[in-house]
Amino acid sequence: MRVDGGDVRAGMVLEFEGKLWVVTSHEIRTPGNLRSFNQIEMKDIQGGTKRNMRLRPDEGMERVSLDQRNFQFLYRDGDALTFMDQENYEQITMQADFLGDRVAFLQDGMVVVVELHEGKPIGVKLPDSVVLEVTEADPVVKGQTASSSYKPAKLENGVKVMVPPFISTGDKIVVNTNELTYIERAK
Repeated sequence: MRVDGGDVRAGMVLEFEGKLWVVTSHEIRTPGNLRSFNQIEMKDIQGGTKRNMRLRPDEGMERVSLDQRNFQFLYRDGDALTFMDQENYEQITMQADFLGDRVAFLQDGMVVVVELHEGKPIGVKLPDSVVLEVTEADPVVKGQTASSSYKPAKLENGVKVMVPPFISTGDKIVVNTNELTYIERAK
């Protein structure tokens, strides 16, 4: 299945130069008055080598069709992550670096979608958003709320995101796991 270069996202599995690659990160960039492009980082599933590429929106990549099944995250043992198939209760283990930066958002009992190619796990999709507590946030500076400025905040999983000035330490917020960005204050 062909996918446009602008639609390539982290977690997708692509076929490129006869190999299977998992996209570990992506960023849509628009430099000045030039055309936008998608800067992606891919990792070879077999060899583990990494590659950075720029994809124009009209460039196509071949996306691999995969078997998708729900797995529950059980525990982490060092760099090994253990998941359980929700249909047949079989367990699989994969390396933490397989998820890249998104590994910090895994929570005990979280249900994820694991993509399998010929029975081997090659991709993991986390839920689009998670609720996390802010452990560190700068105090609000008087007059700062007049503009739409953001301040850095550290979450309970150690990830830093930019949040609005009214968010303080102890607040629970909803975070986008794909873009690593603040969405809203949790209700």
